[in-house]
Amino acid sequence: MTERNRVAAQADAGRGRAGTIALWVVQIITAAGFGLAASAKLAGDPAVVETFDAIGFGDWFRYLIAVLEIAGAVALLVPLLAGLAGLAFVGLMVGAVLVHLVVLGEGVAAAFPLLVLAAILAVARRRRTAELVAWVRGRRDTADDGHMTERTT
Repeated sequence: MTERNRVAAQADAGRGRAGTIALWVVQIITAAGFGLAASAKLAGDPAVVETFDAIGFGDWFRYLIAVLEIAGAVALLVPLLAGLAGLAFVGLMVGAVLVHLVVLGEGVAAAFPLLVLAAILAVARRRRTAELVAWVRGRRDTADDGHMTERTT
């Protein structure tokens, strides 16, 4: 068993079967929520278009956010990426809440539930995120011949 698999197995074992199922349900609900939000942006829902016009960024930013939401929703369904996606969504939703409060002066209620769900996933999947970071750092140490080298620092 590799170190990565051992860490993942320990994380899942500590949570228990019911906890793992509950976490997957939260991941699926969150992915669906962001998928629906992205589809409204891509479809040009008049309320969404009006919101992006009001904050002064227009269509390009609406499409960018939609693409980020779709990518994040897909990443939420990949166990190794779910924690990182949750963390990225926390940042995205904090920005959305601040824009709604400061620029629009309203509409925080729609963004807040997805912020909370993303935060739950970021915390619950933090071990997998640490595992991903460790893997990326290990890949950085790959020699030119494609073989992993031992880190000296």
